[in-house]
Amino acid sequence: MAVTIKTKHGEIEISTNTVATIVGGAASDIYGIVGMASKNQLRDGMNTILNREDFSRGIVIHQEDGKLAVDVYIIVGYGIKISEVARNLKEKVKYNLETMLGTPAGTVNIYVQGIKVLDDIE
Repeated sequence: MAVTIKTKHGEIEISTNTVATIVGGAASDIYGIVGMASKNQLRDGMNTILNREDFSRGIVIHQEDGKLAVDVYIIVGYGIKISEVARNLKEKVKYNLETMLGTPAGTVNIYVQGIKVLDDIE
């Protein structure tokens, strides 16, 4: 499936893997996120952190009323305030989608699939 953006000159189709890479890049920049998780943990493993090439397995993208709706599955570091991480991620994803794709972002849903103890916490 591809995301379709309508402009005055025609339509642009962007693959969902490209959008997933943009969203995954935003998630990797947020403090407190250890990594991306799979949306289907039973098939892919409970504690698997996805690589950059596999971001599309942890991100679901739909188009609703001309806006992009994104579901992001993440793993958060232990001791980090989850609500702040989710808020920061929502803002960053919406900003990246609007500036890089030029399309308004709709809802961004965050699903915390796990918590991992960070090595540098004392």
